[in-house]
Amino acid sequence: MLIRLLPETTANRIAAGEVVERPAAVVKELVENALDAGARQIRVTLEQGGIGRVLVEDDGAGMAPEDLALAVERHATSKLPEEAMLFAIGTLGFRGEALPSIGAVARLSITSRPREGAAHRITVEGGRKSEVQPASGAMGTRVEVNDLFFATPARRKFLRNPRSEGDAAIEALRRLALAWPEVGFEATLDGRAMLHLAPATREARIRDLLGEDFAAAALPVSGGAPGVLEISGLAGGPAFTRATAMEQHLVVNRRPVRDPLLRAALRVAYREVMVPGRHPVAALFLELPPSEVDVNVHPMKTELRFRDANGVRGSVISALRRALGHGVGQADSGGHTTLGYAGPARLGFPTPSRPAYGPMPRGFAEAALPLGFSAPTPLAPPQAPVSADHPLGRALAQVLETYILAEAPDGALILVDQHAAHERLTHERLAEEMLAGGVRSQPLLIPAVVELPRAAQLAEAAPELARLGLELEGFGPGAVIVRALPALLGTPDPGPLLHDLAEELAESGEGVALALRLDAAIARLACHGSIRAGRRLTPAEMDALLRAMERTPRAATCSHGRPTYLRFGASEFARLFGRS
Repeated sequence: MLIRLLPETTANRIAAGEVVERPAAVVKELVENALDAGARQIRVTLEQGGIGRVLVEDDGAGMAPEDLALAVERHATSKLPEEAMLFAIGTLGFRGEALPSIGAVARLSITSRPREGAAHRITVEGGRKSEVQPASGAMGTRVEVNDLFFATPARRKFLRNPRSEGDAAIEALRRLALAWPEVGFEATLDGRAMLHLAPATREARIRDLLGEDFAAAALPVSGGAPGVLEISGLAGGPAFTRATAMEQHLVVNRRPVRDPLLRAALRVAYREVMVPGRHPVAALFLELPPSEVDVNVHPMKTELRFRDANGVRGSVISALRRALGHGVGQADSGGHTTLGYAGPARLGFPTPSRPAYGPMPRGFAEAALPLGFSAPTPLAPPQAPVSADHPLGRALAQVLETYILAEAPDGALILVDQHAAHERLTHERLAEEMLAGGVRSQPLLIPAVVELPRAAQLAEAAPELARLGLELEGFGPGAVIVRALPALLGTPDPGPLLHDLAEELAESGEGVALALRLDAAIARLACHGSIRAGRRLTPAEMDALLRAMERTPRAATCSHGRPTYLRFGASEFARLFGRS
């Protein structure tokens, strides 16, 4: 076997794959360079989702001609003046790979003007560099990237459609904007304004990016020790959840990350107070000495290695739990009861007087919700034996205002999760209406304006959502106006519903078949239109739910795959009591 050195151009294009995966990576690298250069205003322009063109303009320090020539060479950087600093990184970029990697696979043009001096320009096309030439330009740097992956067509084929790539690029910019609130950010995508953020405080930036509803409901988080590990930020309460973890913003030393250790800490902190399958919303900021964290363990620098991983994890969990509340039944300044950590069976959290997402769906009567933990709801003795035609039997009681206890014809006990069961019923009814030509809608008396980060993407999906009975349209760059909701859902609060739908559509992407995208959206609608845990049901309502389950396909699981009921026969009871 003959071993030979690869040509420099080929080696550079292979290495570029570690840094430049998609337009979002280009945006991230270029904006990080602008922030490291001291920019206070950054403007990003994307065409064809960034595949056709990415333009990043900043008012940072700029580069002299000799620095501009070095900037496009591999492993050239101004951010590591000495080797020892490699173990205490204090900047976002430091490897000296971004610009040469982009230039190896695209058409790159850089125009830069330092505070003291004239502007100059250099181009790189598929790895071939031009000479530095005089140019005209404002103070700062203007980087333009055209025809991404034109030099590696095979890589270009693996990109998603322009809409999905553009959404990912804007998401990368949102995360950087959250970490640097004192910097102004503007972004346009194919001529549409996506971001317009003036320099602000951290709290105002969180409100701009995560919405007023989150800012109003969020709990302040603080912890750690000065000079060792400082934790701050905001976290949503247990009732403020999303369908995915996309709105968990984690920032370490001003660097947005998706670190598994920190995400695990969030899950643990909320484990006993949040419904399984839901995810908290949070904006957490960690500050620690650069020598205590290694940011060089992932090509995209989105994962970290902490010197004291257990200490960081424990501090984050403790800070979040303090924010959520310590003791059972401890009242806050607003007179509400906060969650404790004595275990899920002993939590004294009050349930609201109405369901979390609006009134009871059709077919179920309104009923008041008592506070806290309640005794089982007894039924009158049955007047007739259980019919063999009803395998789920008759309802005996409601336990914990969440589960229905029923007796099957053969004497087995059935335990039904009322929310999971009704979610499946709602899902199937929505699917039936969908197949019959479209879900019936109910116009809102007063159209609702909902602010959410992915408003533009949701507005683009309006024709698909109209088939689901959800009528909406764009209302500026960060909001949509809702004119009708699926009639089957009653009148839920459209805010949480639209947040979940936007995340569902963003996760599935346009590459997924339309039928699957709509079914996933139906599952989200069904969740928001179902009776919640904590809703007291009458005997007639419980029996009606059991009968409807017996007539419904796939009734054994909810829309998320969790079981809707458990069956305990004679053998299970004998085993539990040691009789087997």
